[in-house]
Amino acid sequence: MLGMALAALDGTIVATAVPQIVGDLGGFSVFSWLFSGYLLAVTVTLPVYGKLSDTLGRKPVLIAGIVIFLIGSVLCASAWNMAALIAFRVVQGLGGGALQGTVQTIAADLYPLKERPRIQAKLSTVWASASVAGPLVGGLFAGYADWRWIFLVNLPVGAVALWLVVRHLHEPARPGAGPRPRVDWAGSLAVFATATLLLTALVQGGVAWPWLSVPSLGLLAGSAALACLTVLIERRAADPIIPGWVWKRRTIAAVNLALGALGLLIVAPTVFLPTYAQSVLGLGPIAAGFVLSAMTLSWPVSAALSNRVYNRIGFRRTAITGMCVALAVLLAFPLLPFPGEAWQPALIMLVLGAGLGLFQLPLIIGVQSSVGWAERGTATASILFNRQIGQSVGAAVFGAVANGVLASRLAAGAGAGAGSGAAGSAGSAAEAGLPGDLDAVSSALSHPGALSASSEEYLRRAVDAAVDHVFVGAAGAAVLCVLVLLFVAPREFPVLPDE
Repeated sequence: MLGMALAALDGTIVATAVPQIVGDLGGFSVFSWLFSGYLLAVTVTLPVYGKLSDTLGRKPVLIAGIVIFLIGSVLCASAWNMAALIAFRVVQGLGGGALQGTVQTIAADLYPLKERPRIQAKLSTVWASASVAGPLVGGLFAGYADWRWIFLVNLPVGAVALWLVVRHLHEPARPGAGPRPRVDWAGSLAVFATATLLLTALVQGGVAWPWLSVPSLGLLAGSAALACLTVLIERRAADPIIPGWVWKRRTIAAVNLALGALGLLIVAPTVFLPTYAQSVLGLGPIAAGFVLSAMTLSWPVSAALSNRVYNRIGFRRTAITGMCVALAVLLAFPLLPFPGEAWQPALIMLVLGAGLGLFQLPLIIGVQSSVGWAERGTATASILFNRQIGQSVGAAVFGAVANGVLASRLAAGAGAGAGSGAAGSAGSAAEAGLPGDLDAVSSALSHPGALSASSEEYLRRAVDAAVDHVFVGAAGAAVLCVLVLLFVAPREFPVLPDE
């Protein structure tokens, strides 16, 4: 749990210190890579670490991940400019990939099937606590000490985690006889390069350059070519990093697709709800964070209780039930009144977290229970990798949807510039240079008096419409999850006896 806390806290603690970091180091135009670079490194290393944990054992991989993460933290604290800080965040991500996948695998190794929901719920609580405490701790360090402490605070936590793992984690003899298979380093490099190009295209497309520009098309074409090369390498490898059985077994293939769709879905609340809370409801950043935290509080509680459901109706039916609850909630979001009260989206998030906790954990436990020790790391990393890819795709797709709706509403306002009421005033404002993307609109609404009252209301309604469209798109991802579980997943997940 302490090892998981390193990765969980790092994802939230940096956000509130960005103004201080930029003020000290500069590089405002590229600061988003503080998050993108870390996400890239975590995602592309997940399948590699998963296979290594099956080949070399969990303990050495987890120890290596903690050490790399702590080295990256020290380097981040000593960064002298934004480029160096981004590079060192990538180093942190190289360790974070080992932490995320290996901790989940160890939990399945150590606990029998009936106890896994309890330990997995505790791991989920780590993420929930980090989502609430991270922004607060980051703000305190940035405001009253120095932003470099947000990285140095990892050192005592990591040191304790490292000591506990070294001293108390004892792995039994690896199942099976004979020498360990050779590590597929060529396949590892190919997977790493393919995922890096693909995720860079998804993260930066529509942000750093247009989607149909030379950089986007070049990165997508390069990732496609490398994907073909990866397939060729993996087919010839004696023990490939991404073995064919990951997609040939219906259980794992279905969960890969379902968690990929979950990654798409989760972008709506985590990325766009804070914007909705601040730009539409007029809440401050802290209050907006608490609206989102309702989901992170109900998720682990629902996950902890999920065993009482899947022990009766099975993994597949439990997951379908949870996603149907999430689907109903996502479709209810666009029905919220404008501007509404803060408790309304908070209640939506509370129920959404309960549904997703009932959806995700049974699928993860179901996959881990369907494979033996020698395949568990690869299987766990596979489903986490697909969820991360889904998140990256979701951020790109829903970002385009939100900006498209905003541009359409602002263009309509400009066309009605001679009209009356809010639309007419907003049209005049739009003609005067009203911003046309989500980030710029949020910035405009955060400065009272910059717009007339009618133009401000029109702009808030435009943001409301954009976020509503994103939640409808997330509902589409929920439908995809249900269809995959209905038509791809087996009716009953195969469960191996506890080792």
